[in-house]
Amino acid sequence: MPLPTRRGEVSAALADALVREPGEVALPTGRPLREADPYGDDLQLALYMCYELHYQGFSGVDDAWEWDPELLRTRQALERRFLEALRPDATTHDDPDAAVAGLLVEPAGGTGVSHHLRDDGELWQMREYIAQRSLYQLKEADPHVWAVPRLRGQAKAAMAAVEYDEFGAGRGERVHAELFADLMADLALDPTYNHYLDAASARMLAVVNMMSLLGLHRSLRGALVGHFATVEITSSPASDRLAQALRRMGAGEAAVFFYTEHVEADAVHEQIVRHEVIGDLLRREPALAADVAFGVDATVFLEDRFAEEILGAWREGRSSLRVPL
Repeated sequence: MPLPTRRGEVSAALADALVREPGEVALPTGRPLREADPYGDDLQLALYMCYELHYQGFSGVDDAWEWDPELLRTRQALERRFLEALRPDATTHDDPDAAVAGLLVEPAGGTGVSHHLRDDGELWQMREYIAQRSLYQLKEADPHVWAVPRLRGQAKAAMAAVEYDEFGAGRGERVHAELFADLMADLALDPTYNHYLDAASARMLAVVNMMSLLGLHRSLRGALVGHFATVEITSSPASDRLAQALRRMGAGEAAVFFYTEHVEADAVHEQIVRHEVIGDLLRREPALAADVAFGVDATVFLEDRFAEEILGAWREGRSSLRVPL
């Protein structure tokens, strides 16, 4: 995977450094990091590039960059800028039970992306949505694995059980990320990992970056569990709507199967994560309650911002992508 197209001063400086050996070129510091828009294209792309070094990396980039001390200082500054904005903007609950309760009942007459695609969406809109979400779905469950060594007892066992399902229960072709790649191919999209990075909006990058941020920091393990619970609780009804949308649009079996698989699997996962992961974690570490609630709130906040952006573009009859498919 090549390095993405730069989106500003910080991401340009980072990309220029990554094609060299660690230590050869100075990394961005100071004013550009302090003044970068925490939700903007430049900071979010730079942060995505830093995190990608822990996943599949980039072609032509030395693997030694992954743990380079100077790069980690730059990443820390980007993370601080992001979190300093996200915490006050997203936090609405201190109590995880209250945060989760808000997810359990969907409001009547929903207006989200899955509702639009089911009821009125066109195939070109579905393809754009899938292209954007591929940055997340082709990493599906990967950062959540980082929580497993940080949990104990039943929470650890339950988290590992859910992850086992996400990774295909021992069958490579049933790994959920692979099923999403099959969906993309069915819709004549390129299923190559990170192929649509240049096309994705900053709001989509923020959704993925938050998942990586929470996964990489042990201190944020509670928030990662809250994020994971939000994904599992909200997935089943949304997946059902998207499966209906794909059938209406005449999509093939592989496209529909990805979402029908999630309808049943995530309904089960919801119960496990709520009662056995969150429940056991907070019995052992009650001080993490506010962090779990923050993980729920931050996920909802960033997903809602992304939905507002993509639906706003479609209402105006324009593409939600930065570059055409």
